Amino acid sequence: MNIEEIKTIIMHELPNIVRTDDEVRRLILDISHNQFLTRYESDRRFDKIMDELADQRKKSDARWAENQKKSDEKWAENQAKLLALEKRSDERWENNYLELKKLHKKYDSAIGAIGSRWGLYSEESFRNGLKGILEENFDIEVININEFDDEGFVFGRPDQVELDIIIKNGTLIICELKSSISKSDMYIFERKVRFYEKNHKRQVSKMIVISPMVDERAKPVAEKLGIQIYTSAENVEKL
Repeated sequence: MNIEEIKTIIMHELPNIVRTDDEVRRLILDISHNQFLTRYESDRRFDKIMDELADQRKKSDARWAENQKKSDEKWAENQAKLLALEKRSDERWENNYLELKKLHKKYDSAIGAIGSRWGLYSEESFRNGLKGILEENFDIEVININEFDDEGFVFGRPDQVELDIIIKNGTLIICELKSSISKSDMYIFERKVRFYEKNHKRQVSKMIVISPMVDERAKPVAEKLGIQIYTSAENVEKL
């Protein structure tokens, strides 16, 4: 008899034996009860482990949320400090800029006053030096005149008018000796010449400007007004 035949007999006879034999019934119940408890305890142990893991996760999530909250609060605090620092820095920069602007204005005024005075002295020195070169080397006479324009013909208001006159072989030439000359200087020079002609009832033969620095915008004006330009004293020899 093999195993399958034994199982078939047991499956056929066991129900009747359990109903009629108390000892067999108790044995089967004990076996079933022990087997059930083992599975039940295993399930409970698994559920307990899962509950513990879930609890650990909840605690971990709570710690992460707390840390994130602290991190966000710290970041916001640092941002506030940074903004306050930038504001203070901007205020200091603005204050320094205003102080520098005041100093610049103060020293610019002082330098401007010195430069203005030096400009008058250098212009006079230039005119005197050029006058000496012309008289010593080219057999001409340079006469400086200073007359009062009480009608304001030249400057639009009463003022002194200074002119340099060159006399060469009886020819009357009025010149402007300047270290630099601009477009407006050309117009003023032409009015000076007309002022001289009106006051002295004499016709000027030539109008010349002698200057090493002539503004490019002044050159077309000079050509229109009939003013000759010389950039050095040596060129005057051609007069």
